[in-house]
Amino acid sequence: MATTRERLHEILDLLLSERLDEAEAVLTPLLDPVGLAVLNAPEDDEPFTDEDLAAIAETREEIARGHTIPHEVVKRELGW
Repeated sequence: MATTRERLHEILDLLLSERLDEAEAVLTPLLDPVGLAVLNAPEDDEPFTDEDLAAIAETREEIARGHTIPHEVVKRELGW
């Protein structure tokens, strides 16, 4: 059974192109302040530094080794 989020994605995928602006106008006011800020944030055009690239490589290696924290554990630790 699909989640509500999955069902909404399906609905958006089925909308005619002419109706997408209307869907955006209806959904945007439903965003919380953080979601709205993310939506309106300028595109990040800063180039990656060597430090950034090293951190990304390290993270990918940790993931490949299975050194991850399950989503449920993170949510519990954050009190969600």
